[in-house]
Amino acid sequence: MRILPTLAALLALSSLFAQSPPRPSSGELHAAIQKLGVVGSALYVAAHPDDENTRMIAYLANVDKVETAYLSLTRGDGGQNLIAPDISELLGLTRTQELLAARRIDGGKQFFTRANDFGYSKHPDETFTIWDKQQVLADAVWVIRQWRPDVVILRFDPRAPGSTHGHHTASALIGREAFDLAGDPTAFPEQLEFVEPWQPRRLYWNAYSWGDSKLPDYVDSTDVITVDIGTYLPKRGESVSEIAARSRSQHKSQGFGSAGSRDNQQEKLELLKGEATGTEHDPFAGIDTGWSRVRGGRAVAEQIESIEADFDFDHPAASVPALLALRSTIAQLEDGYWKTTKLAELDEIIVGSLGLYLSPTTEKAYAAVGDSVTVAVEATNRSDIPVTLRGLRLADRDTTPAAKLAKAEPFITDLTYIVPAGVSSSPYWLQEDWKLGMYTVTDQRQRGKAESDDALEVTFDLAIGNEVISIKRPVRHHFTDPVDGEQFQPFELLPPVFVEVGESSYLFTSAEPAPVTVKVTAAAAELKGELQLQVPQGWSVEPATQSVQLDRRGQERFYTFQLTPPAGQSQGRISPRLQLVDQPGEAYSRRLVTIDHPHIPTQRATLDGGAAVARVELATAGRTVGYLPGAGDAIPEALNAIGLDVSIIDDAEASVGDLSRYDAIVVGVRAYNTLDRMPVYQPRLLNYVKQGGTLIVQYNTNRRLKIDEKDLGPYPLQLSRDRVTVENAPVRILAPDHPALNFPNKITAADFDGWVQERGLYFPDEWAPEYTPLLSSHDPDEPEREGGLLVAQYGSGHFVYTGYSFFRELPAGVPGAYRLFANLVALGQTK
Repeated sequence: MRILPTLAALLALSSLFAQSPPRPSSGELHAAIQKLGVVGSALYVAAHPDDENTRMIAYLANVDKVETAYLSLTRGDGGQNLIAPDISELLGLTRTQELLAARRIDGGKQFFTRANDFGYSKHPDETFTIWDKQQVLADAVWVIRQWRPDVVILRFDPRAPGSTHGHHTASALIGREAFDLAGDPTAFPEQLEFVEPWQPRRLYWNAYSWGDSKLPDYVDSTDVITVDIGTYLPKRGESVSEIAARSRSQHKSQGFGSAGSRDNQQEKLELLKGEATGTEHDPFAGIDTGWSRVRGGRAVAEQIESIEADFDFDHPAASVPALLALRSTIAQLEDGYWKTTKLAELDEIIVGSLGLYLSPTTEKAYAAVGDSVTVAVEATNRSDIPVTLRGLRLADRDTTPAAKLAKAEPFITDLTYIVPAGVSSSPYWLQEDWKLGMYTVTDQRQRGKAESDDALEVTFDLAIGNEVISIKRPVRHHFTDPVDGEQFQPFELLPPVFVEVGESSYLFTSAEPAPVTVKVTAAAAELKGELQLQVPQGWSVEPATQSVQLDRRGQERFYTFQLTPPAGQSQGRISPRLQLVDQPGEAYSRRLVTIDHPHIPTQRATLDGGAAVARVELATAGRTVGYLPGAGDAIPEALNAIGLDVSIIDDAEASVGDLSRYDAIVVGVRAYNTLDRMPVYQPRLLNYVKQGGTLIVQYNTNRRLKIDEKDLGPYPLQLSRDRVTVENAPVRILAPDHPALNFPNKITAADFDGWVQERGLYFPDEWAPEYTPLLSSHDPDEPEREGGLLVAQYGSGHFVYTGYSFFRELPAGVPGAYRLFANLVALGQTK
């Protein structure tokens, strides 16, 4: 059996630092020394980013000082996005980094399974028809076997299916079963090449009842302990609840900004499995979380206590001799999980106490095969204790002779790295083809990780006293911003070339050919190859291939193909493929996507460079459309694709401009939740309708509306949480003679074939008689939901409220969704 380095060791002190080199304060170092004395761990389990109880995680990590991690089964790919138009896997990238930002604040670590958030699910049985339960369970067992928690805490109750999101209960069922299987060597034996079985001691449910202080009747109060978590932490200058609020506020894409509190707070934990604690307040009671659990560890505990007591906050380097002696003691213990974990933590404490600044950086944001990367390395000792840099290792090559690090005299040198073929730092779970519900990750060792390994790292071999310590630091892209100052961002290794078609989807309303432009971007210099556009059966493309030549890195060139659809309706995908002359064994077909938000590190990913194509019988009426952006969607691009003239309405136009020039105005998703000036815009929008315009309002939630709900439309309607999550749920036409279902396209049941992820969400459940409900649908075993598409005549115009998910369907190229939306835009032309 080949044991992997422990997850805790790989992540030692990582929660303290983001992209910049570690520079811990004395308070952080003292807290880390205290944590050295605690030999215990906990794992929190739930379904999505933002499901985790940050108060519980902050308490466990900062008060109990146990190694604490959150296992989120998904990356939140199926949610909505309040800060950008990115959805699906790109939203998952953002939410992954938001979780990591949260953990850097509350002190936890972060893990995932391969499960993909496919959208809202109402029951775990439905969830497990889309997730591969055995794969998700295997991943949960894998994390437990690596993390080795004493205590596992479930956010959701495994005994209450159907009472909350199906993913929620599914996460509890997975967590409960993984608790039992992780210690069983016959379960997932393929993992045992890298890890050993591990049986946690206790399984808890973090008991709650959604705002009701009374727990469910089936909960036995004798199994419930109450944890007081309102602790104030002087070294941090804030309470656990304040830490938790800052952590939760990192979920910015979900609008989960939170305010901290300074009062006494409690959390309840119900014991589901394992022996009772014998106390009312401590989930670890009776579990040895000290060094006495490690053979020979009692001397370690005594040394830590002495170091903690003697720590000088003004001169942390004074503790280094004692820390080195402690390191020698731990190093003599038998090899094992806690030895590896605590040595990694201790090495970072020693380096931090010396004020050692260790930083490898490059001026490049990314590099590709064949590139020469210059890595500027700085090693600066800011203490009086002698330190010798015995060597630097880049990509496991020892490149630098020994050098003494005198106080405040930076050692600076340059290293060179030539990028080999076949490397990529794109997010590992996006590198293989995946299906709805599950990502594909072939390499067992990658599973569970929050993000890909760093593209490039430098190892600093340091001689301090009688100890030799090896510290790894990732190479970062370093630059100075004229506004924000010194910046550190990820450095990436990328493919040599990117290819992508110009649109996310193409709709053909006739059998006439249309141009498709392919952009080719060089990430390396001097590229030559042959480009082709692969098309679905029944489609044709001219020319068959085109020669490509790019001379310099960053150069872009555009190549146009004529794509001809079949005579009848058809759907599929087109995919550009570039075969480089000097790499005959590999064709490139992926585009580069960059996500840049101020609260997370810049993210780069390579994704499929193709697009959905559809030949559809579609007519339009009305040409000019105004679009008022909300939280972000791709509706404008989709409407442009069918020949409509779409203009973005800015604040000035929405406030005082002439709106009558538009045949229809579309309001972006959740605009009434996100636009502070909606109280100014709304009267003008409704007057636009009254004067003959068509206003199409996409879904909003009834939480944090910027206007009174009664003013959302010209007549009262009430938003609810009703939704239809099954994307192929039958749709019944309620008003077959209504113009919106007949002009210019006759809408039939066939127009609801091929929808993706869901039918719709947040349907109104009450509305004034002036509204006409056009459609009805429902999930299995639920009542009809008739509020998903409401139309009302108001004055000379039409007001439309739709909860149907056009913001997902149109970018996915769903023909029926286009036909129906074209009819809504054309309502004003039916007089």
